[in-house]
Amino acid sequence: MNKTHFLFLAISILFFSCNQKKNTISDENTAKINAISVIIDDQLWNGEVGDSIRNKFASPVIGLQEEEPLFTLNQYPVKLLEGFMTNSRNIIVVKKEAKTKFYIKPNEYVTPQIAVHISGKTVKEIIDSIEVNAPKIISEIKKSEIDIFQKRNIRRSLERDKIKSRFNVLVNVPDKYKIVLQGKNFLWLKKEITSGNLCLLAYQIPMSSLKDTTNLVNRIVKIRDSIGKKYIHGNKPRTKMITETAFSPYLTKTKIFGKTTYETKGTWDLSNDFMSGPFINYAIVDETNKRILVLEGFCYAPSKSKRDLMLELESIIKSVQFLKKPEKK
Repeated sequence: MNKTHFLFLAISILFFSCNQKKNTISDENTAKINAISVIIDDQLWNGEVGDSIRNKFASPVIGLQEEEPLFTLNQYPVKLLEGFMTNSRNIIVVKKEAKTKFYIKPNEYVTPQIAVHISGKTVKEIIDSIEVNAPKIISEIKKSEIDIFQKRNIRRSLERDKIKSRFNVLVNVPDKYKIVLQGKNFLWLKKEITSGNLCLLAYQIPMSSLKDTTNLVNRIVKIRDSIGKKYIHGNKPRTKMITETAFSPYLTKTKIFGKTTYETKGTWDLSNDFMSGPFINYAIVDETNKRILVLEGFCYAPSKSKRDLMLELESIIKSVQFLKKPEKK
């Protein structure tokens, strides 16, 4: 083999290896939840542009008692863009240059990845782009984070089958969640964690329960408090789960599996006790089956941050798929 052929072969192998490496999903890449690597030079980061980024992407998470940022931001200078920082799952690249640009490129350097590029001729142009496009960026990153959680939860579990048989829906529940209580139209699943637990509730109520949409938050709170009174009690006598009144819940209208859904975020409390934590409640209007299916996640973790725990619960709930009624023979 002559030197020319050898050199060509070596370059080909190197090119192939680089492409293979680029597309590899690493465990480290999939482990960092709700984190964004902001690739931006120090001068911009320490000024108004950095303030705008922090205000949009590190604002407090809605529905948590203690203040936690929407995303954990890690800043790196632009010169590191060609280095190891391209392996981060969520990247926002901000540059001051001749052309004003904004685009989102999924899986640009690794898979999975959301890579956001923002540039402008002036500081004002960059800030304007951040302000306008922040909701879209947040939405795309959050969808990606939920998708990663859901892919981890695909393995079948006995609890998933029980949810299916009782409510005729599929929910990707990880096998660490175990049923701790069940009623006619009610299931309570729990996953133990260090110094606490994560819980999922599934129950159905009549369509008429939310027919009147005036003061909807109060109606949803009354429903969840009645469920807490009936099923969810502490170890001490006369304790039951209620909605914390000191923190007004947040209500958002959304869609899950194409169905109108009311998302409520707030804080739960155990009456006559000191236990409390955040909850996220989805009341899904199931016109086909003339019912409202309620899926709720809540956690008790006094010594931990709650942001990522609540995202895990949200991702499980949003995996729900409504099945067709089995045909009568």
